[in-house]
Amino acid sequence: MTERKVARHSEGSRSRGLGKWKPQCECPGRWGTQVSVWLLAKGQKNRTRNPKKSALHQLTKRLLKNYSKGVRPVNNWTEATVVYIDFILQSVLDVDGQNQKVTTSIWYRQIWNDQFLMWDPAAFDGINEISLSSDAIWVPDIIISELVDVGRSPYLPYVYVNSSGVVKNYKPIQVVSACSLEMYAFPFDKQNCTLTFRSWLHTVNEVDLAMWRSFEEVKNDKRAFMNDGEWELVAIPARYEQLHMETTDYAQIQFNVIIRRRPLLYVVSLLIPSIFLMVVDVMSFYLPPNCGTRITFKASLLLGYTVFRVNISDDLPATAIQTPLIGVFFAVCMALLVLSLAKSIFIVKLLHHNGKTVKGTPISSSMFTKYGSSSLIFNENSLVSMKTKEDLNQIRGFDAEIGSDEESVVINGEHTKNLILEKIHEEIVLLNYCLRQVDNTNCMKIDWLALCYEVDKVLFHVYLFILVIYTSTLCSLWAVWSSE
Repeated sequence: MTERKVARHSEGSRSRGLGKWKPQCECPGRWGTQVSVWLLAKGQKNRTRNPKKSALHQLTKRLLKNYSKGVRPVNNWTEATVVYIDFILQSVLDVDGQNQKVTTSIWYRQIWNDQFLMWDPAAFDGINEISLSSDAIWVPDIIISELVDVGRSPYLPYVYVNSSGVVKNYKPIQVVSACSLEMYAFPFDKQNCTLTFRSWLHTVNEVDLAMWRSFEEVKNDKRAFMNDGEWELVAIPARYEQLHMETTDYAQIQFNVIIRRRPLLYVVSLLIPSIFLMVVDVMSFYLPPNCGTRITFKASLLLGYTVFRVNISDDLPATAIQTPLIGVFFAVCMALLVLSLAKSIFIVKLLHHNGKTVKGTPISSSMFTKYGSSSLIFNENSLVSMKTKEDLNQIRGFDAEIGSDEESVVINGEHTKNLILEKIHEEIVLLNYCLRQVDNTNCMKIDWLALCYEVDKVLFHVYLFILVIYTSTLCSLWAVWSSE
């Protein structure tokens, strides 16, 4: 009687479901638990062998069963497939002026309608959107015309499809594109790089392009841009156009990425140190021209500027066509330092030339030319007359020896006095002449030094004028470019 009750209860439990069936018997509790576990495992195994297909699995299989990814997804082949494009700039990674290319990171979205991927959500448990493999469906061949290298873009193998056939392909892209970079105004430069999206093979009658958002909204969209780097995003204007090639037209959308460099880093590290060196060079003109330390000081400045120029060469953009304006600035500053040193060398040469000229100039040309007067001629004639008189006295001395002894004594006494006086007078005249010669030489040196000072002042004003004109021109050019 007990076995019949267990059998009837087991059959009823199986009919109501395996998960709710609990065998009741008068067996021990441990044995009943083992039977329950074994029956549950067997039921799960039977379910695995004969799975009931889920709605998502059935929908995916139904959509891709007769789908051909090589066919454009339109029922009427004369109807164009419109691909909507959205573009968001995330960051500017690199600007290579020498190779004329820019690396950017963008968020790119493609949206189009696939008429072969449509279903009724009510027939599949209310599923309104699913993800499909991008390799299993038709994807438009939209490329970037300026692309020159494959960036490190992540590979996303899926796209989203909704029940009305709208396909959404969202993916981040690292774009290495060619760009005509203008580095002449560095570091106050502004770049305009274009990214042109178009179909590579399909004409406008087959694949047409359109903007997912309005042009104005895309132009002023900066919410995702990383604004803490070297470059500042100005705007992203876009326009739609049709490119005519041979006998066909191709649709394309061109985005102009306008970015501006932040110059503060380069002004602090490059321009200000160079300006300091030029200011010190201008102040060095206040050293006396006859001071030997001026040339040494200016040579040290030139050497320091050369070392500074070598150290900053890696920070300057390298271009193959034109030199940046800041490179011209450094070259001209170095040329001005060389000009300043050459001017100081010229002034010192004039000073030394004055000393050699005074030492090698004869008395008649150096003294009598500038300070020639009757007194000096009289003194020189006096020396000649004195020498003539001395000769005459000597002759008279010989004649007096023939006379009487008394006359000889008188004549000899007077002759001795005259000789002493004449020698004293001669020494006084020579001393006066030497003193005049020294005074005239010192006057010539003073006059020549004053002339050198005037030449140095004139050259300094010319140098300062060139420096001011050059600096004002450069600052005005940079101001105009930075305000654009």
